[in-house]
Amino acid sequence: MLKPIRSVAVGAAAAVLLVSAFTLSSASAATEDSGRRGGKGHSAAPQTLGTLGQKAGLRIGTAVNATALAEDAPYRAKVAGEFSSVTAENAMKWEAVEPQRGTYDWAAADELVDFAKKNRQLVRGHTLVWHSQLPAWLNNGDFTAEELREILHQHITDQVTHFKGKIWQWDVVNEAFNEDGTLRDSIWLRKLGPGYIADAFRWAHEADPRARLFINDYNIEGVNAKSTALHELVTGLREQRVPVHGVGIQGHLGVQYSAPHDIADNMLRFDRLGLETAITEADVRIPMPADSTELEAQAEGYGVLLRGCLLTPGCNDFTVWGFTDTYSWVPDTFPGQGAANIFDADYAPKPAYSTLRQTLALAAGRH
Repeated sequence: MLKPIRSVAVGAAAAVLLVSAFTLSSASAATEDSGRRGGKGHSAAPQTLGTLGQKAGLRIGTAVNATALAEDAPYRAKVAGEFSSVTAENAMKWEAVEPQRGTYDWAAADELVDFAKKNRQLVRGHTLVWHSQLPAWLNNGDFTAEELREILHQHITDQVTHFKGKIWQWDVVNEAFNEDGTLRDSIWLRKLGPGYIADAFRWAHEADPRARLFINDYNIEGVNAKSTALHELVTGLREQRVPVHGVGIQGHLGVQYSAPHDIADNMLRFDRLGLETAITEADVRIPMPADSTELEAQAEGYGVLLRGCLLTPGCNDFTVWGFTDTYSWVPDTFPGQGAANIFDADYAPKPAYSTLRQTLALAAGRH
């Protein structure tokens, strides 16, 4: 099961945040339900995650399924009402925006950006350079290194230029590392060498100098070989004046594994470099069927991630990777697992939702 986060040297107020967060339980959900009914002494309209996050100095976001946004009214309403930032789950990935070389389809991504503007939400762009979800013409093409470099340059320039002024943070390079801290053997590394990472950031910055540029990866929540290698990489890039502004820590957890109890220690390493940080893809999967104990363990996992962010001055966004189990990516990717989100398939809040609300409210009161 998930373990409590370790205390870190972040001062008395932060220690109170850590200790108080562990007092949260399913009883808080009952209190919130009473508040929704408008009973005496309760607000008839509880504050949303986005509103509570704003008071705590943090954007609270969700990844957005483009089909659900277009076709599912309750989903659309929840995205609009609950969150203060959004991420395109798939609509900005290369295979979606450039299915044929030189032919772009921005429709789904544009719809999300327009939706966010109407609802006063900021947009995280995801993602410009990744080894996965590439279009067939690119995966199957026989390109020289020079040709591939120009293709990458053109893609980054075209995509960032299309959304110029509309994207708050870009995940420029996604999942570039192996678990042992070596660089992933991707099409980009094989053909272009490790310099492709610096090039990608430079090209993105040229296309939109105001966007904040992130490197994003999974299993870097705690201090380990992978997060240390990433720390060394961004240290070097910053020394070379490469415009890397932030590190995205995905936050895909499972209740059957230990929680990243050293997440605050790890995130503060990047903070000391002057980098922004964000939890970019939080979810906590459960071996199915889920029972009440596992749902409480899930709530703890979400709480560990959020507290790590709140204890890091440069952490400015906490994004859940989808908020309802209806559209979760987990069952297809991890057979036999699921229930990873903060709302169930009927949009009913889980203990994890209550934990996020209560933790944000506590942080807001001390902000």
